[in-house]
Amino acid sequence: MPKFIVYFAQLHEDFRLPELDALSKLENVRVEYDPRSYIRSSPFLVVEISSSEQAAKLVRRAILIRSIIEYWGSGHTYSDVYAEVKHEQERWALYKTSSFKFTVDAFGKSLTQEEKVRVINGFSFLEFTGPIRMRNAQAEFFVCEEYDETREPKIWFGRVVGTGSRDLIDRFDVKKRKYLGNTTMDAELSLLMANQAQAQNGMFVYDPFVGTGSFLLTCAHFGACTVGSDIDGRQIRGTAGFKRGVDGIRANLAQYNVESRVIDTAVFDASRNPWRPGPLFDAIVTDPPYGVRAGAKRQGRVGGTKSELSLRLVDGTPNHARPDYYPPTEPYEMSFVIRDLLHLAAEKLVVGGRLVYWLPTVAGEYTPHDVPEHPVLQLVANSEQPFGSWSRRLITMEKIKPLDSHEAVVPERDPAHKNFRDRYFNKFEPVA
Repeated sequence: MPKFIVYFAQLHEDFRLPELDALSKLENVRVEYDPRSYIRSSPFLVVEISSSEQAAKLVRRAILIRSIIEYWGSGHTYSDVYAEVKHEQERWALYKTSSFKFTVDAFGKSLTQEEKVRVINGFSFLEFTGPIRMRNAQAEFFVCEEYDETREPKIWFGRVVGTGSRDLIDRFDVKKRKYLGNTTMDAELSLLMANQAQAQNGMFVYDPFVGTGSFLLTCAHFGACTVGSDIDGRQIRGTAGFKRGVDGIRANLAQYNVESRVIDTAVFDASRNPWRPGPLFDAIVTDPPYGVRAGAKRQGRVGGTKSELSLRLVDGTPNHARPDYYPPTEPYEMSFVIRDLLHLAAEKLVVGGRLVYWLPTVAGEYTPHDVPEHPVLQLVANSEQPFGSWSRRLITMEKIKPLDSHEAVVPERDPAHKNFRDRYFNKFEPVA
């Protein structure tokens, strides 16, 4: 198959291949590459795809891919590149009279304008006779000098056939939103999670810890119908957060014109949810509360049930029936949050549906066994975002078979994220 150069954004290096694989499945585009050739410190990866049209389709909604380039040549010197390009001169005829432009870039070094012009002139042997157009050119050619720590360059050359959707990062920038809170997920990662969930037209996506609704926005942008819930209705209504009095999540739905695809939001404890039995959602996308920026809570009382408090009359009305009644809550330990989330996904996802969520871990204690397992959920991706003494990992799981039992899965040992909130505020001191 023809070769193409994937030009990644040089950040979130642990997330780039999982997004590429997710988009390959989502767009039904066969992509072949050697995972051993992936270098985290490099923005380039050579892949094989059947056609330019399929390559463009693959990356059209990518967040961590800048562009994809039809491979024409590479080497450590321009002489090497020229020699490889000249081996397939039949390509040139296709663009001989087309309008064209050259984009010259460098990674690990800056090039002056004079150096860029010299690079472009070096490809004059292509003998293109069409007009040069910096906008809307029929053909765009890409040259990049990549420098590593040895300062030895690797030169890449080819024709740009498609670009990603990194412009969406600016469009969904949280600073531009009418409503946000202290747990609002940044735009880039919210969009990336929508891709990991393969959100698209015809899907029904649920966020059980919806907060200010970032994932409702991004999944709805890609065509999915979404719904969210939270135990704290103040975040949903906009009576808590950095920007109050703007109608909460609804203000953002109107801002991004996705009201028709966000079915609703509701206030309830996701561990005691009112959903009908059986599979319901095509994806669950969420950021569970760690208890750091927002306390993790579930319904209950720290001292146990006290029926006399719930059933007492206030001005002749049962306490629980009053409009301003707020159910009592208790702390929700992190390992229980994740355990319940997996049980929810196992029951409520359709077969083939995906669970995409963040898992906090302690850097010095993490092992792969800390990622919870479930018999009907298969781990697809585990990508780390480090923060020094701790990390959060974007976990993607896929339901591979129907749930035929509600038996709880008991971990063999306590995971490193157990009591994460206490560990965080105690600066992750070793557990005695």
